[in-house]
Amino acid sequence: MTGMTPRYDEVLGPLREAYDAGAARRDSLDKQPWKLAERQAFGQRLAPGSRLLEIGAGTGQDSVYFHEAGLAVVAADLSAAMVERCRAKGLKAHVMDFLRLDFPAGSFDAVYAMNCLLHVPNHDLPAVLAAVRAIVRPGGLFFIGVYGGDESAEGPIDGDEHVPPRFFSWRTNEQLLGFATGARFDVLDFHPVDVGGHWFQSLTLRRPDSH
Repeated sequence: MTGMTPRYDEVLGPLREAYDAGAARRDSLDKQPWKLAERQAFGQRLAPGSRLLEIGAGTGQDSVYFHEAGLAVVAADLSAAMVERCRAKGLKAHVMDFLRLDFPAGSFDAVYAMNCLLHVPNHDLPAVLAAVRAIVRPGGLFFIGVYGGDESAEGPIDGDEHVPPRFFSWRTNEQLLGFATGARFDVLDFHPVDVGGHWFQSLTLRRPDSH
């Protein structure tokens, strides 16, 4: 990774190109058991019939899981190829990026973001969190899952299998929690998951009722 200070709109084009090209391969991958456990744990926090938005939904595997669990699911992804695969699974899906979530205020009971906000530069993460907060009802939940590290770093990673290489922002635990509380979310749960050589940061937030 480099010491670059990019903006979200600058990384969108390469990200979209990489994920459009990789959609078929990603749709064939099995999820690691720890990812399934994190998904299940968040789903158990939601009442049947809850309206859930998955951002960075990819090919829709998690959205299908939540739909089959009895939730009213909407999927969104910046990649048109990914959204096509979501729709092929019978999901309501939209081509949208994180700063342009075109939904009414307070229209979701929960938002789920698995390994997608790590593509947002730190400079723009507060604006993205504010955009998500706006569409979650008061009292609603927001799951963030990202990879983290001992140090903050931004840029492409060595050996990325996607073409073009994707932008990543790796944050320390303290940094990620600071962004969350700065966006006026309450932290319900935070725990790191050791995934071998680095960790996954699991963060469940709640939009307060009062503001």
